[in-house]
Amino acid sequence: MSIKVGIAPDSWGVWFPQHEKQTPWNRCMDEMKESGFEGVELGPWGYFPNTNPKLKEALEKRALSLVAGTVGGDFLDDTSIDEMCKTIDEIAALLKDFPEAKYIVLLPSMYTDLETGVLVMNPELTKEQWTTYCRNVQRAADRVEKHGLIGTFHPHVDCHVQTEEQIEALLNDTSVQLCLDTGHHVYGGGEPISFYLKHADRIPYIHIKDCDLSVKAKMEQEKWSFAKAVTEDIMVEPGKGSIDFEKFHDALVKGGYEGWVVVEQDLFPVKSFDVPLPIAKAARRNLTNAGF
Repeated sequence: MSIKVGIAPDSWGVWFPQHEKQTPWNRCMDEMKESGFEGVELGPWGYFPNTNPKLKEALEKRALSLVAGTVGGDFLDDTSIDEMCKTIDEIAALLKDFPEAKYIVLLPSMYTDLETGVLVMNPELTKEQWTTYCRNVQRAADRVEKHGLIGTFHPHVDCHVQTEEQIEALLNDTSVQLCLDTGHHVYGGGEPISFYLKHADRIPYIHIKDCDLSVKAKMEQEKWSFAKAVTEDIMVEPGKGSIDFEKFHDALVKGGYEGWVVVEQDLFPVKSFDVPLPIAKAARRNLTNAGF
């Protein structure tokens, strides 16, 4: 069995293709390597170079493997999914040059604004809206599959699929596979170790993240948005929050998991470009101690 550990640009405070508060892409990639990781995700489409040979040369220079791409969309909006499918085609064309990049992560739109936390959609869906949502998730996953890749739906904070009940409803009503994000799963009230073991056959790809439940309790008491909670360090490096990653590693072995796990840590906006590197190094060290 082989589990490799990668990291995503999110751990350098990257939420958007371009933003003045985000770490420059070349520094991010340099520090991914320096932190001890073997592979990377693309992050928001357009943050890293999205043409070859530029991307290929940048990764080879640092001896990093490309693991996956990521694309987001509003699964309640057919037009948004039209655009999402076009982006999937573009990402897939890029990934064909990278043999270990087998996944495209499908990110749902949040019902709160990513920067301000203001409510922008109704958190509750009607039966008809749920049908539309599932149809569009399936459509996006099928589009990925046409390229010989695996589309993995990513349950997410402040989205219509974040609790275990909601995730299981999606699994029941579609044939899509999951990108299980351990931190988002805990945030949504779930327990990622038992959930993984229950649904290992539908989870080919994993994001490793940890959640500080004491910060979440304060968030709920003071009614912070997720955007505000991120600035208060609700998401922390693996081993610093509520998840026992030794037990999680054992569960992956038991479930026959092979391939990549990718560390993500929500840090937007970083207070300084010097902040992410020591955190990423600590994350890699903690995971090594947990058996990864």
